[in-house]
Amino acid sequence: MEAVAIDPTIFRLAIFVLAIFVGYYVVWSVTPALHTPLMAVTNAISSVIIVGALIAVGVDTNVAGDGGLWSKGFGFLATILAGVNIFGGFLVTQRMLAMYKKKTK
Repeated sequence: MEAVAIDPTIFRLAIFVLAIFVGYYVVWSVTPALHTPLMAVTNAISSVIIVGALIAVGVDTNVAGDGGLWSKGFGFLATILAGVNIFGGFLVTQRMLAMYKKKTK
């Protein structure tokens, strides 16, 4: 019998689908007390993503050719989405911390 190699695209797609399931169950099993630290970590990850997205936006299209235009487009989209995620994460964290403050009259 001849061994058949798995296409790398199928292999990566399977890993992506498994990551979706694991991420779903990890996020929804977090207790409310851990929500604020989890949001802080998410903001830190988004800040790393935004650095990579800005690097992708700065690709020289003369050197990269048509791939540079795709890189700029996806980098711009990633910059916007990561920015919204960071801003929203700070708003949610601020609101969660405000719940624990004592109310003064």
